[in-house]
Amino acid sequence: MLYARLKSEFPDLSLGTVYRNLAMFVADGDAVSVGTVGGQERYDADTAPHAHFICSVCGRVLDVCSPSLAGLDRGVEEETGCVVTARSLSFTGVCADCLAAGRDKGDTA
Repeated sequence: MLYARLKSEFPDLSLGTVYRNLAMFVADGDAVSVGTVGGQERYDADTAPHAHFICSVCGRVLDVCSPSLAGLDRGVEEETGCVVTARSLSFTGVCADCLAAGRDKGDTA
């Protein structure tokens, strides 16, 4: 998606350059990998602790910033005796737009 948006402005841009720069952003802590959605790696520039909701119909990725996530960290620490320094949490389901359009988990975008 990023490549497609930039290609018209930078005609010599290669897909490899985009992926190398995304990998650098992740390594530098300026972005995080959300994971693979529909065969494509997805990234998020919001590096503050939060979870994601991934729509299994359209592939949309939404930020989940629930205050209860801090409680989840504490619960994990209490249960394991460890210290949580980062979390990677994703929920998968059908987003509100797909539900409103009558698309269920068996449909594809």
